[in-house]
Amino acid sequence: MKALFGHQILYNMKLAVVGATGMVGQVMLKVLAEFSFPITELIPVASERSVGKKIKFGGSEYSVVSLETALEMKPQIAIFSAGGSTSIEWAPKFADAGTTIIDNSSAWRMDETKKLIVPEINAQSLTKDDKIIANPNCSTIQMVLALKPLQENYGIKRLIVSTYQSVSGTGVKAVEQLEGERVGKQVDMVYPYPIDKNCLPHGGDFDETGYTTEELKLLNETRKIFNDNSIQVTATVVRVPVVGGHSEAVNAELKKPFDINSIRKEISDTPGVQLQDNPEMNIYPMPKYAEGKNEVFVGRVRRDNTIENGLNLWIVADNLRKGAATNAVQIAEYLVNNNLI
Repeated sequence: MKALFGHQILYNMKLAVVGATGMVGQVMLKVLAEFSFPITELIPVASERSVGKKIKFGGSEYSVVSLETALEMKPQIAIFSAGGSTSIEWAPKFADAGTTIIDNSSAWRMDETKKLIVPEINAQSLTKDDKIIANPNCSTIQMVLALKPLQENYGIKRLIVSTYQSVSGTGVKAVEQLEGERVGKQVDMVYPYPIDKNCLPHGGDFDETGYTTEELKLLNETRKIFNDNSIQVTATVVRVPVVGGHSEAVNAELKKPFDINSIRKEISDTPGVQLQDNPEMNIYPMPKYAEGKNEVFVGRVRRDNTIENGLNLWIVADNLRKGAATNAVQIAEYLVNNNLI
């Protein structure tokens, strides 16, 4: 998938990547390069222990700087991927200095004053006044993008979601735990149990209702992105021994009757979505083959005859790409192309 919106030529574009040395930050740099994003000066930002490290980008070498230095450099755009506490402390400081922030943490997603953006769905709501823009959770992004034509054409009444989320969604330490366990190595335990040859029905922190924070994000963020609080969502999040790529089994109850072939065509015609749905030929999405790609893949499209207007979908995407870095870069593209910075 190429750049979603195209680019304007800018004579001065300073862009900061906060968390540039981290797992998502590294993918962010790859996506920026692949999309030929019009950067005249990259500002890689990381914690104090990484300051001074060299990062190569676009044929040039850049030194990692601190947040304080990056703020003084006044970038037009700053993409944050360094955790919620960093975003809460520093995003307002950058915004006050005139920088537009695209934040990949959960810090601002449910703030009523901040917009939660999947560009193919609601980028048109952005204005120059939006200085802090929230990037949704990885599992939410892939689901709502696949569901976009269903919400537009039929309306969504209820969703039952079961996710099969890769360990890279937890972070580099979780990947190290999985890979270490596979070779019998003593590792630091990020999860409360082994993850290799196992599935953990545990994503995020449990609340008093028994749901986890990852499960509640699917409810709250879906409603906010679609601007429809009537959508009912119940979810079970499962961490599986896969390094990259989240998978989701989604059961949707729509408000209107549908033709299954029309559904397939509408999904296939959605920008950023690729239909892989030929079970007779064993064609369906899998995380192994979604890894490293920017699209959201949809398959196993079939009617649920146990309820009126019921539909089943299998949705897969690279959680570090469209689930994080690619979506953030596409937001930046939209800002640039529509003179919103």
